[in-house]
Amino acid sequence: MKRIAEWLPDRVDTRLKVIAWVYLVAQVVLVGTGGLVRLTSSGLGCPTWPKCTADSFVNTPEMGIHGFIEFGNRVLGVLIGIIAIVAFVAILRLRKERPDFFWLTLLAGLGIPMQAVIGGLSVLTNLNPYVVGLHFVVSIVLVSLCTAFVVRVYAVPGPRMRAVPKWFAIVTHITSFVVAITILVGIATTGSGPHAGDANAPRNGLDPEILQHVHAIPAYVTFALTLVLVVGSFRIRTTPVHRYTMYLLAVEVLQIAVGLIQANTGLPSVLVGIHLVLAAVLAAAMTAVVLSLKAPVAVAPDAAAASQAAGAVR
Repeated sequence: MKRIAEWLPDRVDTRLKVIAWVYLVAQVVLVGTGGLVRLTSSGLGCPTWPKCTADSFVNTPEMGIHGFIEFGNRVLGVLIGIIAIVAFVAILRLRKERPDFFWLTLLAGLGIPMQAVIGGLSVLTNLNPYVVGLHFVVSIVLVSLCTAFVVRVYAVPGPRMRAVPKWFAIVTHITSFVVAITILVGIATTGSGPHAGDANAPRNGLDPEILQHVHAIPAYVTFALTLVLVVGSFRIRTTPVHRYTMYLLAVEVLQIAVGLIQANTGLPSVLVGIHLVLAAVLAAAMTAVVLSLKAPVAVAPDAAAASQAAGAVR
């Protein structure tokens, strides 16, 4: 125990940054493997939970590729649980100096067993589309929390203040709300489509063609709002907000392109899987933009003046 205590970082160093990045990447990869489970009809590859079969915690050769894929996704979930523990322990010596680290790692860590239980319920309910949708929502929340952890390990500690004009902050929060709506409608669209995770899994009964068009509406609104943010960010120099808005725009362009192609080519599994992963990346980029609205007072003493000047211009 003494060795572990001595190993714990007493400041933000390379170890903590690596842990944060591994945590985030693992969460995004889990979204991808979860999509693989669904798109290969392996959702019931392990027909029960928490065991894979009634008699075994692991998949058996008789279960074939579907059992291997589903069990592999469960193993990754366990590995992320271990990463969560490592991340939480790694920030313990910093918990008073950086309470943001404490709460981010705690909430993300608590979300992982919740995710596992919801995943188990999805199996026990024969892949009910609403339970599966909730499973994805929790994944997006965990990606956002881990993104916040990554952003904060590079941030200067201490009080923070708004470093952008008020209108820019308002548009950013509206954009984040529309992004959430886009993802939720996308979940409903997927729940009505052909990729149910198993041939006998129920669908939500909604019209997939109508939902595809409904899903496009908030997606394009998000794109339009992001263009406003990108243009506005060229005048902001006190935070990394411009860089993050450019990342957000790039993800959206790619996401829209993939969405249009998949909709016009019969929803091929590969493109649907890419679309799912991009949804997680979109949430991560949006989270980074929101967090960039404020800058540490210690390194941005002119942030308030810049914000007030921008307000005066309005």
